[in-house]
Amino acid sequence: MRLHDTRSFIRGTGIGLAFLGQCGAAQAQILGRAVQGENVQKLANGIVGVMSYTVAPDVTTSSLAINNSGTSNAALSLTQIGGGFTWSKETPLYLEGNAAYARYDPIFVVSDGTQERQVPTRWNSFSATGGIGWDFPLSEHWVIRPIFNFTLGKVVSDLKLAKFWVDSNSNADLSFLDGGKLHAYGLGGALMLDYEKFAPEHDDDIELRYTNVELRSHGGSTLGVVGHAKSESISLWARMRVPTGWGVVWDRPVRYVYEAATTRYLGAETELGLKQMSSVGLGLELDSSALDRWATRWRAIARYKFGPGMHGTSLGLAISF
Repeated sequence: MRLHDTRSFIRGTGIGLAFLGQCGAAQAQILGRAVQGENVQKLANGIVGVMSYTVAPDVTTSSLAINNSGTSNAALSLTQIGGGFTWSKETPLYLEGNAAYARYDPIFVVSDGTQERQVPTRWNSFSATGGIGWDFPLSEHWVIRPIFNFTLGKVVSDLKLAKFWVDSNSNADLSFLDGGKLHAYGLGGALMLDYEKFAPEHDDDIELRYTNVELRSHGGSTLGVVGHAKSESISLWARMRVPTGWGVVWDRPVRYVYEAATTRYLGAETELGLKQMSSVGLGLELDSSALDRWATRWRAIARYKFGPGMHGTSLGLAISF
C-alpha cells in the first residue's frame, strides 16, 4: 500500500504551544466521610468524563488549556495527536487513531466539622482511540463514512498538596485522590460526511461528523464503583490549500492553508463548562510527494481558538502520509 496515492492525510496537532482561556473554578464538596454513596459515584463519573474530550480527532481541542479564573494554573489541559486516512479508492477502508493526554485539577472542600479547607488535586488522563470505517460514495467528491470507535484509557490521581492537613484534621476517606488509578474503556461510533476535491488551482476538504462513544471504568479501583460518561459531539471542519505563487520547493508549489472548524459538545464534556469550541487557521504547506514515498506533505498552521467566554492561539505542526 502506498498511502500517498490515496490523497488522504493525517489530520492532527503534533505540538500545541499555547491556548489560554478562562472559566469558573470546578469545585466539589466532600464533607465528612465522602467516599460513600452518591458522592463517590459522581466522583467516578467525573474522572471518566475527563477522557470524553479526547475520543475523536479534533483540531479545536488538540491543544487546549482552560485557566481557573482565580489562579494562573490550568484547570483543564488537553494535548492530542492523531488523524485518519482511507486505504485506497479500490479498497475504501477508513482507519483513524489518536493518542491524548488530559489533566484536570478539581478543587475539593474537606471539613472536620468546625473548619473547611480547599484541597487541590490533579487528575492525569492518558487515552488512545482507534476507529475502523468504510467509505460509501455518494457522488464523485462526496462519501458517507460510518466508523466504529474504541477507546482505552487510564486516570491517575495525585493528592500531594494539603495531604498532611487532610490526614490530621478530617475523617474524609480520600484514598482515590491520593495515588488512585482508574482504568476505562469506550465503545461507540461516528458518522461522517466527507467532501474531497483535489485540483491544481486548489484542494478542498470538508468533514461533518457526529461522534457518540460510551466510556466506562473497568477492573479494580480505589473507588470501588463503576464510573461512566458519554462522549458525544458534532463537528464541522474545512480546509483549503492554494498555491502561493512563490515558486516551487521539492518540485512542488508552496501552498497557503486556510482552515476553519467548530465543535459542539453534547455529552459529559459539558459538565466541565466547555460546550463549544471553534478555530480558524492560516498556514503554509510543503509538498514532498515527488521525492518521498511516505511523507507527502508538511504543514505549519497558526490557529485562533474561541468559545463562550474564552479565546486564545495555538501552533500546529502536521505531516501527511
